[in-house]
Amino acid sequence: MSKKNIIFSLLLIFMFFNMILVFPASAQNLGIEFASNLGLQNSAQSDPRDMAVDIVKYLMTFLGIIAVAVILYGGFIWMTASGNDDRVDKAKKLIIAGAIGLIIILAAFAIVQFVVTMTNNALEGTF
Repeated sequence: MSKKNIIFSLLLIFMFFNMILVFPASAQNLGIEFASNLGLQNSAQSDPRDMAVDIVKYLMTFLGIIAVAVILYGGFIWMTASGNDDRVDKAKKLIIAGAIGLIIILAAFAIVQFVVTMTNNALEGTF
Protein backbone atom coordinates (compact mmCIF):
# COMPACT_ATOMS: atom_id res chain seq x y z
CA MET A 1 0.00 0.00 0.00
CA SER A 2 1.17 3.47 -0.74
CA LYS A 3 1.59 6.15 1.89
CA LYS A 4 -1.44 7.98 0.50
CA ASN A 5 -3.69 4.93 0.91
CA ILE A 6 -2.49 4.34 4.47
CA ILE A 7 -3.21 7.94 5.46
CA PHE A 8 -6.64 7.76 3.83
CA SER A 9 -7.46 4.50 5.64
CA LEU A 10 -6.37 5.89 9.00
CA LEU A 11 -8.45 9.02 8.44
CA LEU A 12 -11.54 6.94 7.66
CA ILE A 13 -11.00 4.77 10.74
CA PHE A 14 -10.55 7.87 12.93
CA MET A 15 -13.75 9.46 11.61
CA PHE A 16 -15.70 6.21 12.05
CA PHE A 17 -14.69 5.79 15.70
CA ASN A 18 -15.18 9.49 16.38
CA MET A 19 -18.76 9.29 15.13
CA ILE A 20 -19.47 6.16 17.18
CA LEU A 21 -18.13 7.66 20.39
CA VAL A 22 -19.66 11.11 19.99
CA PHE A 23 -22.85 10.37 18.03
CA PRO A 24 -25.50 10.18 20.79
CA ALA A 25 -26.69 13.78 21.07
CA SER A 26 -30.32 14.27 21.94
CA ALA A 27 -32.34 17.09 23.38
CA GLN A 28 -31.89 15.78 26.90
CA ASN A 29 -28.12 15.47 26.43
CA LEU A 30 -27.92 19.11 25.36
CA GLY A 31 -29.36 20.33 28.63
CA ILE A 32 -32.63 21.41 27.04
CA GLU A 33 -34.64 19.69 29.76
CA PHE A 34 -32.58 21.55 32.38
CA ALA A 35 -35.53 23.74 33.42
CA SER A 36 -37.76 20.77 34.19
CA ASN A 37 -34.98 19.13 36.20
CA LEU A 38 -34.88 22.22 38.42
CA GLY A 39 -38.65 22.26 38.80
CA LEU A 40 -39.08 25.32 36.61
CA GLN A 41 -41.83 25.72 34.04
CA ASN A 42 -40.93 24.68 30.49
CA SER A 43 -41.58 27.14 27.71
CA ALA A 44 -44.03 26.24 24.95
CA GLN A 45 -41.48 27.15 22.28
CA SER A 46 -38.74 24.81 21.19
CA ASP A 47 -35.19 25.53 22.30
CA PRO A 48 -32.85 27.15 19.75
CA ARG A 49 -30.14 24.59 20.54
CA ASP A 50 -32.49 21.76 19.66
CA MET A 51 -33.44 23.48 16.41
CA ALA A 52 -29.77 24.11 15.52
CA VAL A 53 -28.83 20.46 16.09
CA ASP A 54 -31.78 19.31 13.96
CA ILE A 55 -30.85 21.71 11.14
CA VAL A 56 -27.23 20.52 11.15
CA LYS A 57 -28.29 16.86 11.11
CA TYR A 58 -30.68 17.38 8.19
CA LEU A 59 -28.15 19.46 6.28
CA MET A 60 -25.40 16.86 6.72
CA THR A 61 -27.78 14.09 5.67
CA PHE A 62 -28.77 16.01 2.54
CA LEU A 63 -25.14 16.75 1.63
CA GLY A 64 -24.19 13.11 2.22
CA ILE A 65 -26.93 11.97 -0.16
CA ILE A 66 -25.64 14.37 -2.81
CA ALA A 67 -22.06 13.11 -2.40
CA VAL A 68 -23.17 9.48 -2.74
CA ALA A 69 -25.23 10.41 -5.82
CA VAL A 70 -22.13 11.99 -7.41
CA ILE A 71 -20.14 8.82 -6.73
CA LEU A 72 -22.91 6.67 -8.23
CA TYR A 73 -23.13 8.93 -11.27
CA GLY A 74 -19.36 8.64 -11.76
CA GLY A 75 -19.66 4.86 -11.55
CA PHE A 76 -22.45 4.88 -14.13
CA ILE A 77 -20.36 7.03 -16.50
CA TRP A 78 -17.43 4.64 -16.06
CA MET A 79 -19.55 1.55 -16.70
CA THR A 80 -21.01 3.03 -19.88
CA ALA A 81 -17.70 4.47 -21.15
CA SER A 82 -17.11 1.51 -23.50
CA GLY A 83 -13.36 2.02 -23.35
CA ASN A 84 -13.53 5.75 -24.19
CA ASP A 85 -10.59 7.25 -22.28
CA ASP A 86 -12.17 10.71 -22.01
CA ARG A 87 -15.30 9.35 -20.32
CA VAL A 88 -13.24 7.13 -18.03
CA ASP A 89 -11.17 10.14 -16.94
CA LYS A 90 -14.36 12.14 -16.37
CA ALA A 91 -15.79 9.29 -14.30
CA LYS A 92 -12.63 9.01 -12.21
CA LYS A 93 -12.73 12.74 -11.50
CA LEU A 94 -16.39 12.52 -10.45
CA ILE A 95 -15.76 9.57 -8.14
CA ILE A 96 -12.74 11.26 -6.55
CA ALA A 97 -14.66 14.52 -6.11
CA GLY A 98 -17.59 12.68 -4.53
CA ALA A 99 -15.32 10.75 -2.18
CA ILE A 100 -13.51 13.91 -1.10
CA GLY A 101 -16.86 15.62 -0.54
CA LEU A 102 -18.08 12.69 1.53
CA ILE A 103 -14.93 12.78 3.66
CA ILE A 104 -15.35 16.52 4.25
CA ILE A 105 -19.01 16.03 5.19
CA LEU A 106 -18.18 13.22 7.63
CA ALA A 107 -15.37 15.28 9.16
CA ALA A 108 -17.70 18.26 9.59
CA PHE A 109 -20.33 16.03 11.17
CA ALA A 110 -17.75 14.60 13.58
CA ILE A 111 -16.62 18.12 14.53
CA VAL A 112 -20.21 19.23 15.15
CA GLN A 113 -20.87 16.16 17.30
CA PHE A 114 -17.68 16.81 19.25
CA VAL A 115 -18.68 20.43 19.92
CA VAL A 116 -22.18 19.39 20.98
CA THR A 117 -20.76 16.79 23.37
CA MET A 118 -18.29 19.26 24.86
CA THR A 119 -21.07 21.82 25.29
CA ASN A 120 -23.20 19.17 26.97
CA ASN A 121 -20.36 18.27 29.33
CA ALA A 122 -19.81 21.94 30.14
CA LEU A 123 -23.51 22.46 30.90
CA GLU A 124 -23.63 19.39 33.15
CA GLY A 125 -20.31 20.19 34.81
CA THR A 126 -18.72 16.86 33.85
CA PHE A 127 -15.47 16.71 31.92
